[in-house]
Amino acid sequence: MKLTFLGTGTSTGVPQMRCKCPVCTSDDPHDRRLRASAMVQTEQGAPLVLIDCGPDFREQMLRTGCPDLACALLTHSHYDHVGGVDDLRPYAYSAPGSHFPLYCREDVAGDLRARVPYCFAEHPYPGVPQFDLRCVAPGEPFLVDLGPGFKPLEVTALPLIHGRLPIYGYKLGDSLAYITDASVVPDETIDAIRGIDTLVINALRHDPHMSHMNLQQALDVIKLTAPRQTFLTHVSHQLGLYAETEPTLPQGVSLAYDGLTIKIASENGNQSNISR
Repeated sequence: MKLTFLGTGTSTGVPQMRCKCPVCTSDDPHDRRLRASAMVQTEQGAPLVLIDCGPDFREQMLRTGCPDLACALLTHSHYDHVGGVDDLRPYAYSAPGSHFPLYCREDVAGDLRARVPYCFAEHPYPGVPQFDLRCVAPGEPFLVDLGPGFKPLEVTALPLIHGRLPIYGYKLGDSLAYITDASVVPDETIDAIRGIDTLVINALRHDPHMSHMNLQQALDVIKLTAPRQTFLTHVSHQLGLYAETEPTLPQGVSLAYDGLTIKIASENGNQSNISR
């Protein structure tokens, strides 16, 4: 399994507009963060599974060569996580049998129908993207079809709390868990990911925040779940410069950045590595 970080920033992105702080004016490409999103490939040649589709989706995909996508897993319906769904149209042309699968909570499905109703019209305008909304329940594994010749991917939606909003993270196979925008990680999710090979988790900044975990809270979850390796995402400029923050992190914890690709240990215990 291989995961690529398409974006690792918070809702404003980094640099943040009109900000002149050291991070937002940094020349280091590690400090330039599009809105948080990622994609996962399970085996060579297989179409990828997209996690969230924010307003930077078009730019992110052009950077990566626009690979084939099997579906998208949506964590919640905030703009920085679904604002790019219209740009999925090259993957979801309104032709019979081409509806693009979106896995999500029921409330997210309702929000999408209200935001982009033209995608769900009975008689859609030609070229409009059309989606197959597939509502999934937390804690119940489901299979993602990756097409002929490829083994389906088992995915489990992980319940999280984002301020007062219930949202999802996702466990992909037995090796990867992706958590973003969480302020609280419930005990059932802690239990579901304990001992996992690779954890991706949000760490907004150093100071507390009402709806996102700060760095210390993320480290507390990491300690409880004991993954072999962890990557921090959904980062704001307030976490500090990459070059200064990365060396301060505990062993096995890294600060993710846009374009980073990680190879994740398979179930037989093969070690992962990072492709930069």
